[in-house]
Amino acid sequence: MLLYITLGTNDLARSRRFYKAVMPSLGFEMQGFDDSEFGYGKPGDSRTRFWVTKPFDGKPATIGNGSMVAFETESRAAVDAFYEAALKAGGTDEGAPGLRPYHANFYACYVRDPDGNKLSAVCERAE
Repeated sequence: MLLYITLGTNDLARSRRFYKAVMPSLGFEMQGFDDSEFGYGKPGDSRTRFWVTKPFDGKPATIGNGSMVAFETESRAAVDAFYEAALKAGGTDEGAPGLRPYHANFYACYVRDPDGNKLSAVCERAE
């Protein structure tokens, strides 16, 4: 349903360091970058699906209240790895890895990137 997702940043270099540390834990690789943005996707996917960018209008990037990007993972261990990598890279805790009440196998964590964007990693498999 979604083609790609874009999050704003006010410090592209800081964001690149953060995402370079956390995205491999989800199996994503950097697929493009320039002076105003960078993007990640799955190996073998011809499209970059996740972008971090300086706002096109030149105004400061702000977080969306109630907005969140949730990444699907193949295992609970990947959720744990994402969470640990995010905290180590300067992210902040919004909810440690664990089962959530949405259904019996909904295992997720929640973090904020250095710009305050909320991210989640989720595994819906029974392990």
